[in-house]
Amino acid sequence: MDVGFEGGFKVPKATINTDIHKDWIQKEDDAYYYLKETFFETKFANDISEHAKILWNDYFSKKRGYDLNGTFKVGSIVDIVKEYKNGNKEVFPENVEIVTGGFPCQDFSVAGKRNGFNSAKDHYGKIIDSDIPSEETRGKLYIWMKEVIEITLPKIFIAENVKGLANLGEVKEIIQSDFSNINGDGYLVLSPKVLHSGQYGVPQSRERIIFIGFKKSSLTKEALKELSKKDISEEFNPYPVATHRLNGELHYSSVQHLMTMFTQSKDVLLDLKEPEESSDFSQRYYSKAKFMGTHCQGQKEIELEKLAPTIRSEHHGNIEYRRLALENGGKKINELQQGLKERRLTLRECARIQTFPDDFNFVIPQKQKNTKFTVSPSIGYKLVGNAVPPLLAYHIAKKIESNWEFYFEKK
Repeated sequence: MDVGFEGGFKVPKATINTDIHKDWIQKEDDAYYYLKETFFETKFANDISEHAKILWNDYFSKKRGYDLNGTFKVGSIVDIVKEYKNGNKEVFPENVEIVTGGFPCQDFSVAGKRNGFNSAKDHYGKIIDSDIPSEETRGKLYIWMKEVIEITLPKIFIAENVKGLANLGEVKEIIQSDFSNINGDGYLVLSPKVLHSGQYGVPQSRERIIFIGFKKSSLTKEALKELSKKDISEEFNPYPVATHRLNGELHYSSVQHLMTMFTQSKDVLLDLKEPEESSDFSQRYYSKAKFMGTHCQGQKEIELEKLAPTIRSEHHGNIEYRRLALENGGKKINELQQGLKERRLTLRECARIQTFPDDFNFVIPQKQKNTKFTVSPSIGYKLVGNAVPPLLAYHIAKKIESNWEFYFEKK
């Protein structure tokens, strides 16, 4: 989300519909568009993973040209909020204008047990002893994002989760209502929307539900009136306009520009060297888990002419194949005849499918001799699968940026 909200990264040309967003492009070469930076800058980031911090700092410190080690705080947001309430008012920065967050999704995902609010795990992902879930169990950690919003009082917040949350009874409405009650009915929370990444140029079948809320006291009178409507006009709607179609039918987006065809997997993969030929650590390593038969998740060969399947936060046996051997159902005969071997997707290939730029590293070798990695490929797979596609986040950021002066009073 941070990569996309700050912008300034490159993407394969097929991912951008220039009939709609030509103004996003800073420069181009034969294969890539270099997207402009937005006017947003991350002042605080948080995850329970120390490895997430390492990767985040590696990318953003290089991007900004100075060390950002103090920006990313490792730990449970539950503990960080408690630290603030116990007197450490410097935990969160001042003058926060946007809060973005993805509360844990495993308990709402169709790939999991879908316990929802009744999660049996705590805010560090450990099994709890009690049968009674609390606001500190994983299924209710959105409450702690709500706490952060109540502390920082941003002009706008954006919360992200898996599509499956929308189908769990009244969960969606409960979360929307709880967010609305921040600061005593102080936020206008729009009806959440499920966004399909493939409709925004991401070469992946990945759907996420997005909640967007505005601080009422910060909105202009015109914006408050417009955003309170049941049907918000496309011009002022903070949800981005779809730019890519998911099928062969020609149709127009709501801004009356012709949508282009979805980005095929081959548009982001075929220029990569094979792992043994690459100097990129994220491309050199891939899961060695053996083929387990077609009855298991992740035992399919990626189809280069289609959207890639959802990149999951899974371990090695659930990562799809770049190519399968003929005896396992492989169809990339030309590649196999060239001597290219059966293997699963590399970390860089997963990152490309997620639209991460190549200078975002997911494998970092250890400088000391006694350990091979600072961040290992196993950890890298988990982190890339947990992420919001940067290009999808960029679409959201640019739509909000373009409407900023309409939404909010000038200082």
